[in-house]
Amino acid sequence: MSAQLESRAQLRRGVGAWAAIAVNVTNMIGAGVFLKSRVMTCNVGSAQAVMWVWVAAGLLSLAGTFCYSEIAVLMPEAGGDYVYLKRAYGRLPAFLFGWMAFFIFRTGAQAALAVGFATFANVALGHSLEHAHWSVGVPGVHVSGLTLVALGCLWAVALINCASVSTGGRTALIATIAKVALVVAVGAGAFLFAPGTLQHFRESGLSGTCEAVAASARGGIAGIGAAMLGALWAYDGWNNVAPLAGEIRDPQRNLPRAFVGGTLVVMLLYLFVNAGYFYALSPREIASVPLSSSVATVVLERFLGPIAIALAAVAMMVSSFGSVHASVLSNSRIPYAMARDGLFFSALGRVSPRTHVPVRAILAQGLWGSVLAVSGTYDTLTDSVIFASWLFYGLTAGAVFVLRRRAPDVPRPFRAPGYPLVPAIFLAVTVALIVNTFVATPRQALTGVAILLSALPFYALWSRSAAARASESSAARTSDWK
Repeated sequence: MSAQLESRAQLRRGVGAWAAIAVNVTNMIGAGVFLKSRVMTCNVGSAQAVMWVWVAAGLLSLAGTFCYSEIAVLMPEAGGDYVYLKRAYGRLPAFLFGWMAFFIFRTGAQAALAVGFATFANVALGHSLEHAHWSVGVPGVHVSGLTLVALGCLWAVALINCASVSTGGRTALIATIAKVALVVAVGAGAFLFAPGTLQHFRESGLSGTCEAVAASARGGIAGIGAAMLGALWAYDGWNNVAPLAGEIRDPQRNLPRAFVGGTLVVMLLYLFVNAGYFYALSPREIASVPLSSSVATVVLERFLGPIAIALAAVAMMVSSFGSVHASVLSNSRIPYAMARDGLFFSALGRVSPRTHVPVRAILAQGLWGSVLAVSGTYDTLTDSVIFASWLFYGLTAGAVFVLRRRAPDVPRPFRAPGYPLVPAIFLAVTVALIVNTFVATPRQALTGVAILLSALPFYALWSRSAAARASESSAARTSDWK
């Protein structure tokens, strides 16, 4: 009886407009806004250039949201990109996206954020966590305090999201309010309390600094490209609400608000806080910030003193936790959608009859994220497949052209502004980023290709099983009719 109830349970549209916007905003605002300005300054050499890169990366992300908004309102279903790719190109590209999202893209990011949460907690607690170790009953094997905090972060978020989608949405909204307040506080504090000058925006030239950044990534087109990658990493998550589309109320109105509105909010916040950084610190000072610190911490120290280190760590803890939560909430719907199609572990395609969320998919995602967090392989994996994430972003954006040609008369409540130019620009830049990855880091890119190809045997297995089940179901229906 329980299995029958579970099989009949359905997702519910329990996420409103503000919570949908919050899912994107809180996923985008991670540690990047606090960390990336240093290396970006090294890449391009001046405050004005850094600010323009933030604008360019924001506009590129916005172009992506236009494409996603048009497609999402046509098919507001659980799974996001997986659904869009399946409709536009077929099951194989969709499966490859879902495979990479579950095993590397999303869970790798969640593991990295959870470890970041533990690292910032360690700083806030005076580095006490790194010295704490406990035996687990296996000779020679111990668990550190950092590991336990990282795992605690992952599983606390998983349990919150198992409660109900409305609980998850409200938590994302609270996290977003906290994050926005923190970013505004850092920027406003820099302008109001730190000794600074607008002259910093006219300075350039960083000779003698930036030794940690390769000379090939400083200045010129290469420097701009490297800075763009850093800014795009900070904006990453602008499409995070897509897999949650099946649970958003009034999706034709609220999905474009979440995509476009969320990205605009983050873009304004990034520009504001970076303007505060450059008001308080010169480009040379920002470029000289130690790798062990962050630009935000150094700015806060200018008017708060030593306590700024602990406060900045707490701010980054809040930011990391919110990002983990939004990622788990949304991206657990990808394996759920795949399982419903017979292209993943079938148990993950069930919805709890009590909470109406895919509890098993959430727990499976948490388990694999924990494995990555403990093993420490998340950085290697995500670095190797960063090009693949943009490959799928480009394919999804390209689906706008495919679907308009295939179904030109279908009503479109939202149409991508600037079509076909804006989607074409997004695709062109995406191709350039992918090509640059193969040129700049060929070993990592080829490793990513190998990881992508490793999914093909599993696709063949699941695809055969799904076809066999479909054939059996069809035969049963025919027999019943006779």
